[in-house]
Amino acid sequence: MTTRKTTGGAGVVALLLAAGGGRRLGGRPKALLPHRGRPLVEHAVRVLREGGCAGVHVVLGARSEEVRARAELTGCVLVDNPAWEQGMGTSLRAGLASLAGTDARAALVSLVDQPGIGPQAVARVLGACADEQSLVSAAYDGVRGHPVLFGAAHWAGVAATATGDQGARAYLKEHGPSLTLVECADVARPFDIDTEADLVHLE
Repeated sequence: MTTRKTTGGAGVVALLLAAGGGRRLGGRPKALLPHRGRPLVEHAVRVLREGGCAGVHVVLGARSEEVRARAELTGCVLVDNPAWEQGMGTSLRAGLASLAGTDARAALVSLVDQPGIGPQAVARVLGACADEQSLVSAAYDGVRGHPVLFGAAHWAGVAATATGDQGARAYLKEHGPSLTLVECADVARPFDIDTEADLVHLE
């Protein structure tokens, strides 16, 4: 039996998808929703850094100039997605494209509207990264969720199949046997901030 050495956060760049316009929230971009006195996107970036990611690329779309002006995102690579209204798949493709020419070995994909997922879940997924072939996802009571880690060998395939709001769903389904699930239900809650009723989760 061959034991694969894990690399953790070394060479893993986070892709924070934060382009959504909050259509079901009255057109309020999710990146700018207030959480603990600051824009939600700042909280999401802090989680990724504390979880051990080597760097953070933030994909912006709706009211991107306002997000840049109001949120403290120093040290992040800010990626504009002019096609954000076409769905999350466009943001995933933009984020992966921003890694071209870098020395990143893997990308950890996270969503801005999941404040219940903290550094511990990020660290667990990073800990299961072995190399450029790695395909890892957090799981909640056995059900796949975020964050999801894609080794560099998967990027082209993910980009080719990421359409609409499906993101990498089709790719992950096709490569299910290669996917490592890391249980995180004991350290995180994977709720989304999608509607007015969900705003109770923000602090």
